[in-house]
Amino acid sequence: MADKEAETQATEGHEMTPVEEEPLFSNLDIFLFSLIIGLLIYWFINRRKPDEAIPEFKRLTTIVTPQRETSFIEKMKKTNRNIVAFYGSQTGTAEEFCGRLAKDAHRYGMRGMSADPEEYDLSELPRLAEIENSLAVFCMATYGEGDPTDNAQDFYDWMQETDEDLNGVNFAVFGLGNKTYEHFNAMGKYTDKRLAELGGKRIFDLGMGDDDGNLEEDFVSWKEQFWPAVCEHYGVEATGDDTSIRQYELVVPNDINMNMVYTGEMGRLKSFENQKPPFDAKNPYLATVVNNRKLHKAGQRHLMHVELDISGSKIRYDSGDHVAVYPINDVSIVTRIGQILNVDLDTVMSLNNLDEESNKKHPFPCPTTYRSALTHYLDITNPPRTNVLYELAQYASDPKEQETLRKMASASPEGKGLYQSWVLDAQRNILAVLEDMPSLHPPIDHLCELLPRLQARYYSIASSGKVYPTVLSICAVVVEFQTNTGRTFKGVATNWLKNKLVIDNGHKATVPMYVRKSQFRLPFKASNPVVMIGPGTGIAPFMGFLQERAWLKEQGKEVGETILYFGCRHRNEDFLYQEELEDFERAGALTQLNVAFSRDQENKIYVQHLLKKNKEHLWKLIHTDNAHIYICGDARNMARDVQNAFHEIAEEVGGLTHTQAVAFIKKLMTKGRYSQDVWS
Repeated sequence: MADKEAETQATEGHEMTPVEEEPLFSNLDIFLFSLIIGLLIYWFINRRKPDEAIPEFKRLTTIVTPQRETSFIEKMKKTNRNIVAFYGSQTGTAEEFCGRLAKDAHRYGMRGMSADPEEYDLSELPRLAEIENSLAVFCMATYGEGDPTDNAQDFYDWMQETDEDLNGVNFAVFGLGNKTYEHFNAMGKYTDKRLAELGGKRIFDLGMGDDDGNLEEDFVSWKEQFWPAVCEHYGVEATGDDTSIRQYELVVPNDINMNMVYTGEMGRLKSFENQKPPFDAKNPYLATVVNNRKLHKAGQRHLMHVELDISGSKIRYDSGDHVAVYPINDVSIVTRIGQILNVDLDTVMSLNNLDEESNKKHPFPCPTTYRSALTHYLDITNPPRTNVLYELAQYASDPKEQETLRKMASASPEGKGLYQSWVLDAQRNILAVLEDMPSLHPPIDHLCELLPRLQARYYSIASSGKVYPTVLSICAVVVEFQTNTGRTFKGVATNWLKNKLVIDNGHKATVPMYVRKSQFRLPFKASNPVVMIGPGTGIAPFMGFLQERAWLKEQGKEVGETILYFGCRHRNEDFLYQEELEDFERAGALTQLNVAFSRDQENKIYVQHLLKKNKEHLWKLIHTDNAHIYICGDARNMARDVQNAFHEIAEEVGGLTHTQAVAFIKKLMTKGRYSQDVWS
């Protein structure tokens, strides 16, 4: 305080003189600041050394992979091919047929390639005329209600929208269908008709295979006439070279890293250990089994209800969708094949395509073991096709067995009859063929090349995604019967599912699966009445429909009449979901429950008989109240009989002629008011 006062007094006691103002920064401050700025600039410029940057760019260039060729024209030119066989395939059969056609081409001095239309730009089809003596063959399967298969959808859209000129483009079509379905071979017929309309030249008549009959025989018969037509059109002759041509070569690695070996994955290696959405056909989700119960009360058949936990998978489904599951083969069949062929099934191997330009590098995920291939990837349960028998014949040391195999693979009437009786009627799988022809010992790698892929099995989902978003249900009957050779035939998927107990040897049972969307949908307006017809396991989607209608009703929504026609053999044996259905009925969610017990009385009663019994009410619902009709189950008999019953109702109650009645039901189908989810 004293110092401050003294300072003031001194100031006041002297005359004020001007003083120079002190600068904001001293020289030292400026020097230090400049030094810091300089260091920062130096660090910024020199933080990435040249000798460090170069390797980084080099590493990037090494991981760049060439893009897949999407121009089938350029690929044909590059590989000197003049025949391309495109397949629209849902279960692999059309793909197999195209592979056989491409393989056959060399016998006529031509070169062929099999191609997935999803992998190529089909708008280039007009350019096929640029290739001399070229031909495009289409093996087109029909899926659902006359729809294209998933991999042919873009090609179908292009055909509908394009006005390209296909002048100079030669083509032939073989359709794969099933006569029990309403739209038999719709895709084959459309492809054949549309390509001709666009100016393409049909070099051989449309072939139509019927899976309800003998699809293999239909294809072989068509093929036997197709190649002579090709020879005549192009002025070529058969070379007479019938030697077997291998498409893949066997490679057995010396240094094996077991972490790089496939053990059942469909696409990405270790995808079952490290699950990543989205889940689809190439990346199935490993769902945990949370319920597996019997639905039957008695009888010989095993009917089951299986629930899969999909929580955390981001999988969404709607009532009426399908679930695809990837089963595995019976391990006892796999083991027995290994014993007969005297091979170590745990040998790691790879089958590599001899055509380095092919998009399909392996017939199944490789490298893998023979055990994994036969267990997860190859169909060893269904009867082998004729091309497999033909290729295997060379490995039979007994001339009689060799002759028999070749005869069954031929297109002669005797050969077709023998194949039908000895292979198809007897349900002989590849193991039975090997057992019944003791001299037949093919190399296991060639057998693995020839056998078709084991396909996913599809089931109508028996639950509602709105009511049970984290659980998905399956309703199925186990397929098992005696063949005329005394063997027991077991359906691959249903027997595999039957054994998927919730806890299996201390581990949670899992099922590889994904959801496939369907057009089998409840009406947009809940107030519309619905009539559901689903005998046996055909009730599956209707359990989801009922859950959803009950849920809407609980929310106070106006829900129209909900009527179910169900059929089974005996009330006390296989009345599936009896308790649940009766609960729905008591709650008012199920307006009317009609059940046909076909064998509880002398005269068999089926769902179509009950429909006729209620014909007046049904006609009112359909004709006046805008009802939607749904049929699920057997296509061969039930679906046809039910449709005929509706024709008769339209005639008897509606006063229509038969022609008018048929047209009336077809119009309902077109409007989406008559939907079918059927199988044969």
